[in-house]
Amino acid sequence: MVFPGSGEGAGWFVVLPDCAAAAPVSAALRTREVQEVSHPSGRPWLLGHWSPDALTIGEAGRTKIAVVGEHAVTADRLTPAAARIGTIAGLDGLARGMAGSSHLTASVAGRVRVQGSVTGFRRVFHARIGDATVAADRADVLASLLDAEVDAQRLATRLLNPCAPHPLAAEPVWRGVGALGIGHYLALDADGRGHPVGWWAPPEPVVPMPEGAPVLREALSAAVDVRVRGRNVVSCDLGGLDSTSMCALAARGTAKVIAYTADGLDPLCDDVTWARRTVAGLGDVGHHVIAGDRLPMVYEGLRDVDEHFDEPCPAMMHPSRCLLIPRLAAAQGSRTHLTGFGGDELLSGSPAHLHALARTHPRTALQRLRGFAAQGPWPYRETLRQLWDNSSYRTWLARAGDLLTAAPLPLEAPALDWGTPPRLPPWATPDAVAAVRGLIRSAARTAEPLAKGRGQHVELDALGNNSRMVRQVSQLVARTGITLTAPYYDDRVVEAALAVRPQDRVTPWRYKPLIVEAMRGIVPEESLTRHTKDEGSYEAEAGMREQRAELLALCEDSRLARLGLIDAEVLRETCGGPLPPALPFDALYQTVVCEMWLRSLEAITTTVPG
Repeated sequence: MVFPGSGEGAGWFVVLPDCAAAAPVSAALRTREVQEVSHPSGRPWLLGHWSPDALTIGEAGRTKIAVVGEHAVTADRLTPAAARIGTIAGLDGLARGMAGSSHLTASVAGRVRVQGSVTGFRRVFHARIGDATVAADRADVLASLLDAEVDAQRLATRLLNPCAPHPLAAEPVWRGVGALGIGHYLALDADGRGHPVGWWAPPEPVVPMPEGAPVLREALSAAVDVRVRGRNVVSCDLGGLDSTSMCALAARGTAKVIAYTADGLDPLCDDVTWARRTVAGLGDVGHHVIAGDRLPMVYEGLRDVDEHFDEPCPAMMHPSRCLLIPRLAAAQGSRTHLTGFGGDELLSGSPAHLHALARTHPRTALQRLRGFAAQGPWPYRETLRQLWDNSSYRTWLARAGDLLTAAPLPLEAPALDWGTPPRLPPWATPDAVAAVRGLIRSAARTAEPLAKGRGQHVELDALGNNSRMVRQVSQLVARTGITLTAPYYDDRVVEAALAVRPQDRVTPWRYKPLIVEAMRGIVPEESLTRHTKDEGSYEAEAGMREQRAELLALCEDSRLARLGLIDAEVLRETCGGPLPPALPFDALYQTVVCEMWLRSLEAITTTVPG
């Protein structure tokens, strides 16, 4: 069996039911050096590796509660909670009151509850192993216990651009391993059976901005405080408005704050200019600017990737780039690094809200629609079609499955639908197309959207997709000794933002108005006037030019080609020159990370004894 390393770096854990049927799993885990926490009954409950400050436990009678992650929960709080709780459903109140980002597990009178975060930054995977259902925070741990193989059909969905649609995007790529969906916890009974239970739903977006902005400010303040409290030094990104807010909130505490700004190669990138204005307004913040020519290129060092992820990870495209700032921060004494990841998905506001708004507030919707359409510019006929179309999510998903090989949508396509219909790249084989189409059509028969309205569904889908990527970047960064934190993915922060009325936070004329109002008096006023953002395509195109040899090398004896998922010759021709104008640069990302991930699995099996 192969498990994540036990040295410094990201941890992992497995959760066992309180029954004799789980004994073979605990015996298998104990063949390695693991930490262990027992059920109140004395049977093994939690096994794995975690840092001492990540785990807090409270126990009373036949109830035991454990919180793992970034939190401020103490045993003094968990122990009385354990005394009050008689069933696993009784933890809903505790779960709704916790700041930060963590896994919550409980063993109550022989029954077990396991839950992560609502966005998926903290994931819960599950598998039936022998006669017991077992949970873990990493899919590859369960795959190792099962001796499971990669599911080539599921892997084929990872070739989709911009990403696989819900619910396929969150499915593990290992046979026999499942994952909880948004808003669910896993219940394990005393016989070792497991089933998902819904406990969370997105808030109704009905709160006016004047009431919602202070709630978001409070939630973000608590989220940052969880990370910086008791620290002597913390570091942070300082680029766009989202990371600027993190930096400003951290600067209100007692820890020394060190901020880092990467000066991009794009001559239109103005992050450094705005960062210096912010630092001048905040006062005592150390600031380091990293010149663009010091940043590793996209695709640089592909063959040097030695981190093992439980699914294909975008960080595999440029690991040195991901590690540069954390390594610099670690050298300055930081052990916690704040980022603005999640801010775009949560705060920009999806124009898809206009679909519902047109039916409840038609005048406001029409005004917003005209603004977005002019900025696109959106084609008139397609805009009206999406606006008046009342198709269900299942219908949209089935239609998306039919269009996998159609031409990519133009950049000016309207954004009023359930999402962007995904496309497979031109190097995908007919077998890959058939496999993905079959999975999408099967999912479309029963799929439910993540929210009733298109706008919230699109936002939650984006939060889930990107938080899963950041989860893996955090794993990579952990090797530097730093915890990479992303407060915008915290449950309380997500709830506060999504509760604000779309007519207040979705507008073509203001840039992220919700965070602007929430941060008044915290972020320097001048910084709140920013309405630009570096979008990164310049670096991607430059990286492809400079690292063409690295990309072409991946076409040799391609592992994806071995599985019958891509035509290596077509991929080689594409990588040999500029990308076709109609092909988005990130379409290549998906294939590269899948290829690199398959190669990393080979490295595990050839270097670690089974």
